[in-house]
Amino acid sequence: MGYNRRFLDRYRPNTSFYLSPKERAHLAEVGKTNAGIEAAGTYAKRILNRLLIDLSWNSSRLEGNTYSLRDTRRLIEFGEEAQGGNGLEAQMILNHKDAIAFLVSAAEEIGFNRYTILNLHGILAQNLLPDEASTGRLRRIAVDIEKSAFHPLEVPQLIEECFNQVLATANAIHDPYEQSLFAMVQLPYLQPFDDVNKRVSRLAANIPFIKGNLSPLAFTGVPRSSYSDAMLGIYELNKVDLLKDVFIWAYERSAERYAAVRQSLGDPDPLRQRHREALRQLVGDVVRGKMDRKAAVSYIAQWVRNNITAEDRASFRDMAESDILSLHEGNFARLQVQPSEFAAWQVAWENRELAFPACEESYDTGRDAVIFWGLDRDQRIRCIISKEALDDHFRGDNRNKLELFRENRPVIEEIARRKYLSGRVEPDGTVLIRTTDIPR
Repeated sequence: MGYNRRFLDRYRPNTSFYLSPKERAHLAEVGKTNAGIEAAGTYAKRILNRLLIDLSWNSSRLEGNTYSLRDTRRLIEFGEEAQGGNGLEAQMILNHKDAIAFLVSAAEEIGFNRYTILNLHGILAQNLLPDEASTGRLRRIAVDIEKSAFHPLEVPQLIEECFNQVLATANAIHDPYEQSLFAMVQLPYLQPFDDVNKRVSRLAANIPFIKGNLSPLAFTGVPRSSYSDAMLGIYELNKVDLLKDVFIWAYERSAERYAAVRQSLGDPDPLRQRHREALRQLVGDVVRGKMDRKAAVSYIAQWVRNNITAEDRASFRDMAESDILSLHEGNFARLQVQPSEFAAWQVAWENRELAFPACEESYDTGRDAVIFWGLDRDQRIRCIISKEALDDHFRGDNRNKLELFRENRPVIEEIARRKYLSGRVEPDGTVLIRTTDIPR
């Protein structure tokens, strides 16, 4: 059978077309968070580290990817590919990571528009298609669906027309759960891209949840066979019942996973207690050795093999890696390392640099500060020095602040560089130099 345009044409937004009012109300209760009235993407940013791993792993797993959850975590957090692993599988997972990060970082701009969906495909398909030019581009060739008699549209003009109609219809849907399920149904059915269509639909299904600060859909626990059967029902019968059941069940499980954890005092982990000194030594060695992510994960693996009994190795390694990832300026003293050692390790860990290749400064009258720009490879970094800092440390009273900045540029740039490399930046990534940041 071929593509049925009426399957899209007959959809009427906001009429409980796929989900009943009762199902919508149930999902709304399940998916609500405590970040609903905050800026778009706030909740997703809070759980981003977990979401990157969960959604990347589950979506890849539904494509037949054989990476384990543990291997996926190490690949995402440390860049370590699984031993004997498939390079294409690693690429698939890393593409998911980048695509999720794109959706969350651009939460205010994303939506069911060409910019979002085309670029979502471009990221997910990177380095996976024979024709690199087809990434982020609507399909111009005929494709078949594995294990199905369904034949998607073949005429590029019709694909373009239907793609625009899918986006317009999705935008007209007000309910986030109906909008999410609509994307999961119609994008794979249209097959607008050469490949990677279902992956696009699963991440696109999270757009309304990211924007609305709702619990995301990570497809936790969804059997691959159930998902495949549900998609075959769409392709061959234009029936959404199976996919709707999978969607509701998966969303309930995902929301439960991301529900706010009640603060409680539980019993200490006996394994952590038993290996307390070994953990402190190992994590301290990583910091004192100024190891980056790849060096750290290799060192930990070797150390664990040499020092931890076989039955505890996997759990101990997980604990050590988790402890390293959670280090910050308020919890490193327990490792018996000096502040200077910790600052030097942070530079190596984040692999940062800050250069000032061009003279680019201006005075912001609203903030009473000089703004200048640095460069971390290809990323522009905004730096600001306050009027008070210029007055207090560079004899700036009653002087033109831009002239004063230019006279003292090398010193001020070095202060900005030290702050940036040590990770002392504002929430938006700005390096702000206050008068208290400059020693007398």
